[in-house]
Order: sequence, then C-alpha cells, then structure tokens
Amino acid sequence: MDKQDTHAGPQASDARPVLEGPDIARVLTRIAHEIVERAKGADDVVLLGIPTRGVFLAQRLAAKLEQITERKVPVGSLDITMYRDDLRMHPPRALARTEIPGDGIDGRLVVLVDDVLFSGRTIRAALDALNDIGRPRAVQLAVLVDRGHRELPIRADYVGKNLPTSLRETVKVQLAEEDGRDTVLLGAKPAAPGEPQP
Repeated sequence: MDKQDTHAGPQASDARPVLEGPDIARVLTRIAHEIVERAKGADDVVLLGIPTRGVFLAQRLAAKLEQITERKVPVGSLDITMYRDDLRMHPPRALARTEIPGDGIDGRLVVLVDDVLFSGRTIRAALDALNDIGRPRAVQLAVLVDRGHRELPIRADYVGKNLPTSLRETVKVQLAEEDGRDTVLLGAKPAAPGEPQP
C-alpha cells in the first residue's frame, strides 16, 4: 500500500465517502467468514496487521474470528519500514512495532492485513520482513480496499471493496482507533507544488 495515499488524502470537503462505519463492519464480518471457510476452521491462522491502520483492522478481524470459531486467533503487527524500496526517496520515517504472537509463525497460515492495496510494494516489503521472522505454511492477504494500479504481481485473497480509481485520485481510510471515525474517502489528489490543478 502507498502509505501517503491513506494519510495525506483528501479533506472531508473535497472527498466523498465510499464506505461508512456500518459498511466497514459488514465487510470485515464477510472477510472473517471467508477466512474461516478457506482455512477450514482457522485453527492455525495468525493475523499480522501492517501499521498503522492494518493493525486495527487485524484486531477487529481477530475479534470477529473469535466470535465465529469460539477460539482466540493470534494477532500481531509487522513493521515494514526498513524493507521499503523507497527509503532513499523519502525522509526518515519512525519505526512502527513488530509484534509476533508468542507461538510464532512457523508452519502457520499468516494473513497479512492492510487498509489499501495500491502498487503492491508495501506487500512485497511485508513478505521480505516476514521471511526474516519465520517460515509460515502459507501467506494470504486481506485488504479493506483494493484501488488497482498494481506495479507488482500481487493480489489480495480477501477484499472488502474493489474501488477502481485514477492516479489523480486518492483514497483515505479513517478508523475510529486512530481518527475518531470509520470511513473511506475518495477525492482528488492534491497538486504538487507548481503543478496546475486539473
């Protein structure tokens, strides 16, 4: 996911909501059921959220999986900062936390969780980070929004909403834990300094 895409996105005045709180809750419930179905019960599933909003989504998915299976699902976070291929092009960024559940990931089905899937470069970095931690049985990807424009051969196994976008648009995910409300906003990308507005 392109992190600046979700954080420096449109203001409420020039963006329209494409998902609201009840929609987000509904798609997370659907994704949880899909995970249980594909994993045949989710016995060996570990959820790892990609900071920041992917971690909150992973925690919500874990709660829904526990409701469905009546079993606690391990959940953690996976910081990919040092694995990004654009580190040289951006100012230094603060490291987030990597928290791997106590039983680790070896031989488990790891479901990476992120808010927006865009170029695929964030997920490539997450796979590299995962490789340094252990050897899962399999890795799957769950995202709240897939906005297209892939630059790498990466696709999500579980998608809350496919949202076709142009490169002149930006997608901003807001979650109550971080932003005080649940919504996904689609708006015009701010023009770079000196670039005329379309």
